[in-house]
Amino acid sequence: MEIHRADARFRTASEWLDSRHSFSFGEHYDPANVGFGFLVAHNDETVAPGMGFGTHPHQDLEIVTWVLQGALAHRDSQGNSGSVHPGLAQRMSAGSGIRHSEWNDGADPVHYVQMWVRPDRFDLPPSYEQADLDLSTGELVPVASGLEKHATSTAIRINQPSAGMSVARLAPGGAITLPAAPYVHLFVATGTATLDGADLGQADAVRLTDAGGVLTAGPGGAEVLVWEMY
Repeated sequence: MEIHRADARFRTASEWLDSRHSFSFGEHYDPANVGFGFLVAHNDETVAPGMGFGTHPHQDLEIVTWVLQGALAHRDSQGNSGSVHPGLAQRMSAGSGIRHSEWNDGADPVHYVQMWVRPDRFDLPPSYEQADLDLSTGELVPVASGLEKHATSTAIRINQPSAGMSVARLAPGGAITLPAAPYVHLFVATGTATLDGADLGQADAVRLTDAGGVLTAGPGGAEVLVWEMY
């Protein structure tokens, strides 16, 4: 189990963007930290009102976006458009090539986590999917997955049959058991928690190899993002 604290991550900051990267990204490069399992990007981003990322290209990536606060507008070269808000999962499969923009059209900052996963095949047709999800159970809810065990869930599908992401929105003291997959990436998106006695703060991450564990939310509750990869 490796704990990666929030303030130890790479950071890209400007007048309109505050982005913290769990892995090497852009001008930030560490050859020992280029990904984990199939994850190659895990960015915790806040974008100011009226600002965002103009149209830019992607290829051969499964891009999953999970909004924590505010709303993020999406438009792409396949004619897809939408507004991603808390509780709505978005997946864009870049495949053979796609161009898109991400913008904050609202009056308040938008805070979201964007994750990039390597697909199992290259040059697939680009595609887009989004879905509203119910997180009221306090359990791990499959959000974006290619795992067979999540095939009948409401999770949006990704083109990687060996990876899946679930989210739990925990009340104070609520607990979940993490899957004991070969690679598990845990991110505390909001609140605080403990994992097998280790204290975790907001935006802390944990990388587990062949290990699960019991996570318990702190006194203010927590929202956690969990990738399991095989």
